[in-house]
Amino acid sequence: MPAAALVIAAENLISALRERVSVDGDIITFADTEPIQALQVIIEERPNLVVLERLFAATPRGAALINRIKSDPELAHAEVRVMSHTGDYSRQVVKPTAAPIVHKPVVAAGPVVTTSVVTEEPPRPLDWHGTRRAQRYRVRSGIELQLDGNPAVIIDLSTVGAQVISPTVLRPNQKVRITVPSDDYVLRFRGAIAWAKFELPKPPVTTPQYRAGVEFTDGDPAALAKVIERNREG
Repeated sequence: MPAAALVIAAENLISALRERVSVDGDIITFADTEPIQALQVIIEERPNLVVLERLFAATPRGAALINRIKSDPELAHAEVRVMSHTGDYSRQVVKPTAAPIVHKPVVAAGPVVTTSVVTEEPPRPLDWHGTRRAQRYRVRSGIELQLDGNPAVIIDLSTVGAQVISPTVLRPNQKVRITVPSDDYVLRFRGAIAWAKFELPKPPVTTPQYRAGVEFTDGDPAALAKVIERNREG
């Protein structure tokens, strides 16, 4: 029988928080050091309730887990709740998706009221990129650059910056040495991390990763334009 709820908290807080979760059915618990394992069980077991201890929910990994659940249509049924282990705080973060509310026709002495459907406008995606100073192009899968010697996959690229996914920790305002391999030469220049966010992977990928925007400080625009032309999609 699938679990009714899944609880994530620091190891010393799991027991106290679990006692405050009242559901009909089994409760699975995970330490806050195991978000990937917890996500895998959430995907497989599909519990109706996921509870995050308040302190864990406030961390980048907690926020990433919440966003991962919110973005998965297969988990739209799940309620995500942030609670304190003392019971003095409880907040519903994600409400289970319900069917649109349909108002049935009402027969009265006057005209018949027609059926209407109430729907909510979907939330707009967050703008992680800011204002772009040059057109950015999607590149072919598998194209990489290096940040301080560590590989990062390029998602899109312009002559002044790039969006990358890296298994290495990246932080906003971090200064980096950038290496971009090319068929004829290797570009080396400096840059900085404009924005970064921690992401929990989607199966079959199991390694945590950082998605980041890299701003080029002194890159060669003409050489970067050639790299774009050789590697852009389409």
